[in-house]
Order: sequence, then C-alpha cells, then structure tokens
Amino acid sequence: MKIISANLNGIRAAERKGFFQWMLKQNVDVLCIQETKAQENQLSPELHYPEGYHAYFFDAEKKGYSGVALYCKKKPDLVTRGLGKGFEDMDAEGRYIQADFGKLSVASLYLPSGSAKEERQQIKYSFMERYTERLKKMRRQKREFIICGDWNIVHKEIDIKNWKSNQKNSGCLPEERAWLDQLFGPMGYVDAFREVNQEAGQYTWWSNRGQSWANNVGWRIDYQVITPGLKDRVKGTSVYKDERFSDHAPLIVDYDGAL
Repeated sequence: MKIISANLNGIRAAERKGFFQWMLKQNVDVLCIQETKAQENQLSPELHYPEGYHAYFFDAEKKGYSGVALYCKKKPDLVTRGLGKGFEDMDAEGRYIQADFGKLSVASLYLPSGSAKEERQQIKYSFMERYTERLKKMRRQKREFIICGDWNIVHKEIDIKNWKSNQKNSGCLPEERAWLDQLFGPMGYVDAFREVNQEAGQYTWWSNRGQSWANNVGWRIDYQVITPGLKDRVKGTSVYKDERFSDHAPLIVDYDGAL
C-alpha cells in the first residue's frame, strides 16, 4: 500500500510541471493533496482526472485559496468532506477530506499557517485546540487512520535547518512543537516517517527566498500521522526531490499489506 502526501501550492500549476505524469508512474494507492488553489469546476477532466483513479475534492469557498483532494485507486466506501460541527470556519477554507476503506481511513489535512499575521496564528491555535479533541475521539473508534498533509509545524531540531533563528517564527514556536509532543506522546499517534528514517536534513518544504532549495535550507512540516495499529506496517518512506512541482516535496510512505 503506497500513500503519497503532496502540498501542490496550486494543482493547475503542478499539473503544468508534470505532476500527474509522475504520479501515474508511482502506482500510488491514495494520493492526498493540499492547497489545490482551485474550484473543482475549474479543472480539466483530461488533465486533472488521471485514468484509473477516483478523484474527490473539498474546495475553499474563496477562489484560488487552500483546498484539499484525494485520488484513490480503489473506490472508497465513504468520503467525508470537512470536519463538520465546531469547524465551520475551517471547513469554509477547505482543509480536510477523508476516505474510508473498510476499517482504514486516509485523510488529507491542511492545517492553518500562522505566518501571515498574528490573527492567523490565533486561528491556528484555535484549530489545534479543537482538533485535539477530535483526534482523541478518533482514537476511541475501532478504526486505523492515516492523516496525511501539511501540518505547518516542525517537531524537533532535526526537522529544520535553522533551528535557533526560527524559534519565534510560526511553525517552529515552542507551543506548536509542544502540541506535536502531545500528539506523538500521550495521544498515541505515530509519525510514520520517523518510524523508519532518523536522518537529519530530511525536509519537505523550502522557502522561495534566497537559495533555500539549492542549499537544502528546509523544514519538515508534511507528515503521515498514523494510529499505533499501523506502526509496524510502515516499510519505507522517501521525500521525492528529483523534480520540483511545488515549494513542498511529495512525501511517500509504503505500508505492508493491501488497502
């Protein structure tokens, strides 16, 4: 079972850079996209709907903003768009879509960024607080979850090139990292990537400023967050950097067993 998470920073721009040709070569089971930056009616059937895949979108109300999508080789039993009650503000921004296959759920999440201004940082904290309760509730279900996406937070020093200089920047704030400590600690969720790869310098996002990409001055903010029952099924993981489709790189995880 191969799952890929990719923040495309514009699905149409990524398509023009060859993203879907690459995707089809991957033989991926579920592709989780964040930041489609498009309404579904703006997408071309021949360009954005690869043969052999079922495509599902959850768009932001605001055009050219946010949006998530799933491409599934196997048709899901159920697709849920949005987080529902208590998350109306975030659902208006198109930040969550989930596909259920038997006892497994695979979701694409685009957690809010707080880097634009302080008001957005407060919205990010509000989402994190509300989402904590939802994540706890999910653990009580008799299901396994793979929550893919751009979580917009680095976890540890190993996950960012310039650790000291980013301590006051959104995405690397102590409060945000402490939240991930809870997620991967008492709440029991697992960072699939770190199950099999403990190396430094493994980043998934690079600023467009300066020579960040060329010098690998990056952040690891894209994750596949899994429930503990899947921990032993993580067989391999990689960040695809041979081509550049976005300011993020696709995060690939291979799991033991079929979907």
